[in-house]
Amino acid sequence: MTADTMPARAPAASRAVAPLAAGATFLAMLDATVANLAVPDLRTGFTGASLSGLTWVITGYAVVFAALLAPAGRLADLLGRRALFQTGVALFTLASLACALAPNLPVLLATRGVQGAAAAAMIPASLALLLHDTPPERRARAIGLWSAAGAFAAAIGPSLGGLLVDAFGWRALFAINLPVGAAMLLAGARLPRAAGERGRLPDLPGSVLLAAGVGGVVLGVTEAGEWSVPRLLTALIGGAALVALALWRSARHPVPALEISLWRDRAFAVANVVSFLYGTALYTWLLLGVLFLTGPWHYSILKAGLASTPGAFTATAAAVAMGRLAGRLGPRPAVVGGALVMAASGVWTLLALPSEPRFLTFWLPVGLLVGLGMGALTLGAASAAALAAGPGRFAGAVGLNTTARQLGGALGIAALAALLPEHPGKSDYLAVYLFCTLVSAAAAIAGLALTFRKETSA
Repeated sequence: MTADTMPARAPAASRAVAPLAAGATFLAMLDATVANLAVPDLRTGFTGASLSGLTWVITGYAVVFAALLAPAGRLADLLGRRALFQTGVALFTLASLACALAPNLPVLLATRGVQGAAAAAMIPASLALLLHDTPPERRARAIGLWSAAGAFAAAIGPSLGGLLVDAFGWRALFAINLPVGAAMLLAGARLPRAAGERGRLPDLPGSVLLAAGVGGVVLGVTEAGEWSVPRLLTALIGGAALVALALWRSARHPVPALEISLWRDRAFAVANVVSFLYGTALYTWLLLGVLFLTGPWHYSILKAGLASTPGAFTATAAAVAMGRLAGRLGPRPAVVGGALVMAASGVWTLLALPSEPRFLTFWLPVGLLVGLGMGALTLGAASAAALAAGPGRFAGAVGLNTTARQLGGALGIAALAALLPEHPGKSDYLAVYLFCTLVSAAAAIAGLALTFRKETSA
C-alpha cells in the first residue's frame, strides 16, 4: 500500500491541502505587492538610489517569478506535488530571512530574486495539490477559493506593508514570512507523497534565457527616460532577442521552459493574454496608489497602507462569489466583467482625482470598486487556464498562466517608472492612471474571445 492510499492519513491530509494551498498563493502574491510600501522607506535607508532603481525590489521578484513559473509547473508534474511544494516553501522562508538581513540594495535585489524563484515553485505545486483529488464539477469553486487567497494577498499587501514599515521598518516586510513559512513546512510534512512522472527535467538554459530576456526588456522600459538611445535599444532589442531564442528552444525541446503546446488551445491562449494585461494593470495600479497617497496627498506610510485596505476585502468577496458561478456560466463573465469594472474605476479616477485628500468621498469608493474587478478577473483568468488543460497538466497550465500575469506586472511597474519623473505632478499620475485604464479595457476586449468548454472528464 502506498502513502497515497493509506486510509489513516487520507482524511487529515485532505483537510490540510486547502489551507496549505491557500497559504502558498497568499505568501507568493503578498510578496509581489507588500514591498510597495517599502519604496519610500528604502529611499531613506539607501541614500542615492533612484526611484527606478528601487522599483527593482518589486520588479526583480516579478521577473524571476515569471520566468520560472512554467518550468516549475512541469517540475510539479515530474517530481511530485508535495516534493516541489515543500522545497519551494523552505527556499522562500530562507530567502525571506536573507532579505530581512540584507546590508545593502544589491544584496536585497539578489535575495528578492531567490524569493521569486521559490514563489515560482509554490504556486503551481499548491494548485496541483488542491485540484488533484477535486471532482470536475467542484474544480471551479476550488480555483475560486485559491484565487481569492491570491487576490486578497495582492490587494492587502500595501496596507500590511504600511503597518509593518511604520512600526518596524522595511525589514519587517520579509521577517513576517518566517513564522508562516515554518508553520507551512510542518503542516506540509503530513501530506502524502505523490509519485511524479518519469521524464527529463525542464530546459534550464531556456529558463535562463527567458529570465534574462524579460529582464532586459523591463530594464530598458524602466530606464527609458535616463539612458542614451544606443544603450536603451541594446537592452530592448537584446532582451527581445533572448526571449525569442527561449521560445525557439521551447518549440523544439522535449521538456521546454515554456510549454507552448498549451497555447494551441484557443481558450488557454486567450486566458494568457488576459492574465498578461491584468498583471500590467494590477501591479501598476497598486504601486501608483501608494506613491500618490504618500506624494500629493502627503499621507504617512501607515495611513497610506490603511487607505489601501478596503479593496482587499471586495477582491476576496468577488473571487469567492465568481468561483461559485464559474462552473455554470464559465470564466468569460468574470473576466469581461472584472476588467470592465477596473476600467470604470480608472475612468472615475481620471475624471475626479482630487488634488487634496478626499478619502471617504473618492478614495474609498474607488478602492472598493476596483477591488471587485481585481477579484473577479483573478478568478476568471485562473479558471479559464486550469479548465482548458487536462487534469495531468494543471500545474503546468497554471504556472504558464501566472507567468503571463507576472510578466505583465513587471512591464507595468517598468512603465510606471518610465512615466513618473522623480518629482511628479498630478498630470503625471493621471498619465499612469490612463495607462491602467486602457490596459484594463484591452483585457475586457480580449476576454470576449473566451469560450466556455464544459469539463466532462477528470
